[in-house]
Amino acid sequence: MARLRPVKLTSAAAEQIIDRLTRFAIEVPSWGYADTGTRFGKFLQDAAAVDIEDKIADAGITHKCTGMTPTVAVHVLWDFPHGFDPGVVHLARKYGVRIGSINPNVFQDQCYKYGSITNRRPAIRKRALDHILDSIEIGKAARSDCLVIWIADGANYPGQADIRQRKHWATAALGKAHDAMPAGMTMLIEYKPFEPATYFTDVFDWGSCYIFAKAAGAHAKILVDTGHHLPGCNIEQIVAWLIDEKMLGGFHFNDRKYADDDVTVGSIDPYQAFRIFNEIAAWEWETGKDLKIAYMIDQSHNIKPKIQAMIQSVCSAQELFAKALCVDRKALAADQSREDTIAAEEELRSAFHADVSAILRAARQRLHVPADPLAAFRASGYEQAAARDRAKKRQTLGLAKGTSYA
Repeated sequence: MARLRPVKLTSAAAEQIIDRLTRFAIEVPSWGYADTGTRFGKFLQDAAAVDIEDKIADAGITHKCTGMTPTVAVHVLWDFPHGFDPGVVHLARKYGVRIGSINPNVFQDQCYKYGSITNRRPAIRKRALDHILDSIEIGKAARSDCLVIWIADGANYPGQADIRQRKHWATAALGKAHDAMPAGMTMLIEYKPFEPATYFTDVFDWGSCYIFAKAAGAHAKILVDTGHHLPGCNIEQIVAWLIDEKMLGGFHFNDRKYADDDVTVGSIDPYQAFRIFNEIAAWEWETGKDLKIAYMIDQSHNIKPKIQAMIQSVCSAQELFAKALCVDRKALAADQSREDTIAAEEELRSAFHADVSAILRAARQRLHVPADPLAAFRASGYEQAAARDRAKKRQTLGLAKGTSYA
């Protein structure tokens, strides 16, 4: 490998990076703290959240350790199976966080076997849309400004469904949902190239998502899940294009080895996550503004302890963003203008390999959190106490280990 040029930051440049990191926030998912698994099964954890209060408490300790997770995403059917309780807003405040994005569920009920908003039966399409509209009302009550929609609809065999007709049904439903949103709420539409459908998925890539979002209305944007792409896909190019088109709404951050693995951020390919952050940092450097998008984690673990995995991901994202902010933009532009491919690549590689530990410590000091969030959590005793308390809660509620209530 070529020898890297060390990154040399002026004190002013380092100060700008530290300041930017204090404004960097990532939303954590409620479902990431409960017992979950793969389609084949799950391995249970004693400290896994039992109910919505446990999930919010775990989100709160994540924020306390990192200073970067002020909001927690909620899943309507998983978190509010008996209806939304407005007291959840106060519960979140108690644990030092807020309710973030609202996530409808139109994929688990048996009636959605052949689709939800693309189902050929009008009654089922209405049921799915009504659930999304109900989720918008929950968003209003929870003071959320973000509605995240993932549609699992698709077909398994050629000839099974009318592709264009399903596109029309999805467009109509998303438009109605968009029109029902209050001022200040954004609809983020997520795409996924495959799974669970095996022949085609209705919202299958960023292009289809772009068409649906543009048709829905001005407050619909695209959500990029870093684990939901085909092998070899250039995710940072998609991100760059969507930024340029003002259609990037946010991210679900995770990592993957093969497909939709949902493993911890940066655990498999940190350079890819760095390259994504590089596109964001480049835009912010050019404009002098923070890119106003939603940064969210979407992962759940049945091997790693859940809170520790979440802290790992959040800190990894912070570190990779810090590295992207270290890129010498003026030097990179000069290298590109001379068609000096080696030098241009070295600008990125040098930043990726830069030691940003001092910058991270300074940012965390300003956020009033531990210099090493993961070590601080592991030493706190929270996980052991949670395991004891939740065992008692399951017993009181008459729940078997591995089940949850709300």
